Amino acid sequence: MSLITADNLTKRYRTGDVVVEAVRGVSFIIETASFACFVGPSGSGKTTLLNMIGCLDPPSEGSLTVAGVDVTTLSHRVAADFRGAHLGFVFQDFNLIPVLTAYENIEYPLIMVQKWPAAKRRERVRSLLEAVGIAEQADKRPDQLSGGQKQRVAVARALVTGPQLVLADEPTANLDHDTAYRIIGLMRKLRDEYGTTFVFSTHDPKIMGEAEETFVLEDGLLHEQKAPAGDRHA
Repeated sequence: MSLITADNLTKRYRTGDVVVEAVRGVSFIIETASFACFVGPSGSGKTTLLNMIGCLDPPSEGSLTVAGVDVTTLSHRVAADFRGAHLGFVFQDFNLIPVLTAYENIEYPLIMVQKWPAAKRRERVRSLLEAVGIAEQADKRPDQLSGGQKQRVAVARALVTGPQLVLADEPTANLDHDTAYRIIGLMRKLRDEYGTTFVFSTHDPKIMGEAEETFVLEDGLLHEQKAPAGDRHA
């Protein structure tokens, strides 16, 4: 069953008198509970596609359906509610709240979006702090954490609500080899246990090696679509 369907998706930006097409007539389908990634050089349209799928940036043309909803028609407020109910995000620059601790950053969506009771929040946040290997950093603010630790907080925050879809922009860019594999393993475990769909923008061969569908972008066009070659986990 498809979770994301894009048809002739186009995104234009205007800079003064110049119109730039960041994404040009892209069509694709991503199935529920899959690992998929967009790959390509900088400026190829990877992050723009993630932002459109995540209802952060509306397309200029084309149709886009996510979890059965035509997201091109959503108002700003409805799009925000949709994101809170269905999506998790891992941003390339972390987007952590500087005045909150690592624990509080992870907990924040449970308070603001889903309003979980305190005991349930504590259990969920602590389990994710352990899962991503930063339980000892729980009381530190972002400016007291390394880049890799910030990334792990960002990943845990994206997963904390148990979203249907996680969108991750270069999620392993600031992680060492072992931590990157640990994060990928955690994501795959959640996919297998809960049916979470993960869509990445990446240059990381570790993620490409795990992906079940790879979309190669070039100059805003879908240049190639690669399915897995046999069973990667045999």
